[in-house]
Amino acid sequence: MALHKLMVDDFYDDTYKLIAIHCGLEDYRLAYLLNQGLDLRLQRKTEDLDMEYLKSSYSIFEWNNAPQYVTWNLVSNVCKKEEDSLYSMGLFQTNEKVIKTFNLVPEYKKVDYFIKISDEIQNVNEKLILNKLQNIPQIITSYSVNPSELKSKDHLIF
Repeated sequence: MALHKLMVDDFYDDTYKLIAIHCGLEDYRLAYLLNQGLDLRLQRKTEDLDMEYLKSSYSIFEWNNAPQYVTWNLVSNVCKKEEDSLYSMGLFQTNEKVIKTFNLVPEYKKVDYFIKISDEIQNVNEKLILNKLQNIPQIITSYSVNPSELKSKDHLIF
């Protein structure tokens, strides 16, 4: 009797475009500016993207453009958490609050947000989107990222 094995990678299709954004704005303000500048309808999902093993969560906005078969996602790359840390000096121990920073995609630690564009029929013009992003004054810079070169591309499955 033959034994057939199914791998998770067999079902995962990484045909999406990924754009990195450097911007100091809050996530809801950036989503508002993207909605205006790119004519989108991004809305905050009810639950954040929760990474249990990293003990972090990331805000995520989504818009499913059904007529054009395109799903847009804006996801934060930075999660800052305040944790207790014991600090001992000699005989005394003190509790100190330490802010730890986690990244959804550790290869791009300086990136604040990612836009993930999943399109079934490949009709999204990435250069046009990048030009429109550069016209938003609050965005410092934006550029395209090749998802197949990422080590942590599994973090972008949502």
